[in-house]
Amino acid sequence: MKSVETWLDEYGESHQNPINKNIHWICVPSIYFTVVGLLWAIPVPSIFLSVPYLNFATIALVLALVFYIRLSATLAFGMLVLSSLMMYLIILLQRTLLPIMIGSYSYGILELSITIFVLAWIGQFIGHKIEGKKPSFFKDLQFLMIGPIWLLGFIYKKMKIAY
Repeated sequence: MKSVETWLDEYGESHQNPINKNIHWICVPSIYFTVVGLLWAIPVPSIFLSVPYLNFATIALVLALVFYIRLSATLAFGMLVLSSLMMYLIILLQRTLLPIMIGSYSYGILELSITIFVLAWIGQFIGHKIEGKKPSFFKDLQFLMIGPIWLLGFIYKKMKIAY
């Protein structure tokens, strides 16, 4: 298995342009949030209903955290905090703001997630067009998991937290 440094360095090779980097600071967390939202919106089997918040999003996040722990426990902890905040935001949105009625259509977490997901990916591809390089995940799908910790790594370095 590659080291976290190898993953982050390889990811960083196609993210050198400052504009592309700035786009990634907006789009990568947005995509992460929307994937959680999309998974959250999938109806769960009745057996799941007895355990609060057990759904496809929480299962996927546990699996993602296992991947991150294998790379870096410190970065995995940061992803646990960020993932928890995103789940809290989804719950908060569902309880307070959603659904929103637009005409006769009810706009909920699924629709919100799809909209942001599409816009964020458009942003990502614009960033890579500016960069002049293909997105890393064209080389290896696992890079889809690396984007969030690549950004987190910058925050850790600024705060002088080793990973």
